[in-house]
Amino acid sequence: MKPQIYALFTAMAWGIGGFLEKKGLHLGNLSPQMGITIRTGIAFIILALVSHPYWKQLKHAGPKSLIYMIIGGGVIAGSVGMLCFYYAIKGAPLSKVLPIAFTSPLFGALMGIIFAGEQITLKNIIGIMMTVGGIIILTI
Repeated sequence: MKPQIYALFTAMAWGIGGFLEKKGLHLGNLSPQMGITIRTGIAFIILALVSHPYWKQLKHAGPKSLIYMIIGGGVIAGSVGMLCFYYAIKGAPLSKVLPIAFTSPLFGALMGIIFAGEQITLKNIIGIMMTVGGIIILTI
């Protein structure tokens, strides 16, 4: 399957999931911390099962690789980012939160350009400007 199809499924899962999470937070009067704990616990169980055949890769990954995964995925994206997301969806309409929260590709693209030497094209620049413009329109 093409990576773009996976990206579309990601967007669908995150959008639908965000809607259901917001409903759950409000129906149960749950704190953002409790919401992210439930999400992470369930995700951990499912991901532990589907990743089981690959656990042996950890032995060969090396400490630098694991440090990047721990800091980037576990601390920054998985904890700080998700806690901020849950605070946002608990306190504001999804139509205001999701367009801003899902500007993450912009930050990822900038990191790739600045720190990994990825090429930026006119098409990238136009796409980034259109994305930012759309977010501004949706959040005003």
